[in-house]
Amino acid sequence: MILGTRGSALAIAQADLVTKMLEERGHELEREIIKTSGDVFTDRPLHEVAGVGAFVRELDDRMIEGEVDIAVHSMKDLPTVRPPELALAAVLKRDSPHDVLLTIDGSTLDDLPDGAVIGTSSMRRRAQLLRFRPDLNVQDLRGNINTRIKKLEDGLYDGILLAEAGLQRMGWEMDVHRLPPEMFCPSANQGTIVVVTRTGGEAENACSVLNHEISRIETEVERIVITDVEGGCVVPIGSFARVSEDGDEIHVLVEVLSLDGTNEVRIDEMIPMKNYREHAASIGRLLVEMGGKELVRDAVCQLSGCDDE
Repeated sequence: MILGTRGSALAIAQADLVTKMLEERGHELEREIIKTSGDVFTDRPLHEVAGVGAFVRELDDRMIEGEVDIAVHSMKDLPTVRPPELALAAVLKRDSPHDVLLTIDGSTLDDLPDGAVIGTSSMRRRAQLLRFRPDLNVQDLRGNINTRIKKLEDGLYDGILLAEAGLQRMGWEMDVHRLPPEMFCPSANQGTIVVVTRTGGEAENACSVLNHEISRIETEVERIVITDVEGGCVVPIGSFARVSEDGDEIHVLVEVLSLDGTNEVRIDEMIPMKNYREHAASIGRLLVEMGGKELVRDAVCQLSGCDDE
């Protein structure tokens, strides 16, 4: 089977992990590197890369055309609306869902001086940073994880925000400040690897044994609750779900923010595991009723430079 992946060091590390798991089960794989829109247009902010799914569209197309059998993604890059021809064959056991602050001297967010320059490509992280510290100078930061850390080391930023899972998968042990999810609600599915195949074929059957059911439920809830606000991956939206230790309930935290972090719609609830999809959809509808969709529209309008009149 042919496994498609982006060419970044992190993407390859994730693809190698899935390859090893499948080869241990007797499957033979050939890897193919595929460039996506998000990889090509690194000279502009992510929200200026047209459409949604900037890091997955090309892989989806190649799979639908039958040129690739398996694709490995960071699940948070997948749009909530997916092509019907493709299946989420396996959701791997989730790694850390947290954001972390990386600085040269180990400073925390509270330690940083007024006006400190913080780099991130995420509109969610930008909004959450400004909500916590409006004085910070938040600047766009593109490039793969190695490039971002090099820019920090070169003194272009006082700190950068990254997903902790990426550092873990690269095997890098760094002095980082983990940001609490109560204040920095992660993106839906952050810290999770997903394996995508065509629906109903040999590859889906082969990959399905890699699925971690609790992680699949948590990530499914995170996607359901934000579906109705239609935000895409560039709008400030956080969505985080955790199954309780007894497995009877799911803690759901979801929020939509304005780009400057001054306005927010936020829901923090426990829902029962039984019929969790229906309860998650109910939270999604409530998010819209509370004004979440309006915040999304305002953010999209500001990013696109449209005239709201």
